[in-house]
Amino acid sequence: MALWRQPLDRDRIRIAHGIVHIIDDRCKGCGFCVEFCPQGTLAISPHTNAKGYHPPEIVPDVHCINCGLCTLLCPDFAIFIEDGGKHTPDKVIPIQRYEGRDE
Repeated sequence: MALWRQPLDRDRIRIAHGIVHIIDDRCKGCGFCVEFCPQGTLAISPHTNAKGYHPPEIVPDVHCINCGLCTLLCPDFAIFIEDGGKHTPDKVIPIQRYEGRDE
């Protein structure tokens, strides 16, 4: 369902922004960070690291919300997030909570 108008208090909405840092040589390519990222910020990269694994890469035009889930799940401590502050979104997009269900 697309919204045809935006909330009147859109300028008061502040969304956290995170800066993702990936240490390629530590990564063993398990994919936990890619699988469980709520925003889909990460994807498996086509290149390999020094160990021969495919580390994650940052997907362009998708913004990290600084939840820290990838940092908690990484068994090799190969990924961390720096706080990028909060910003006001250009457009408010509703969350699709029930994908695949017709209601």
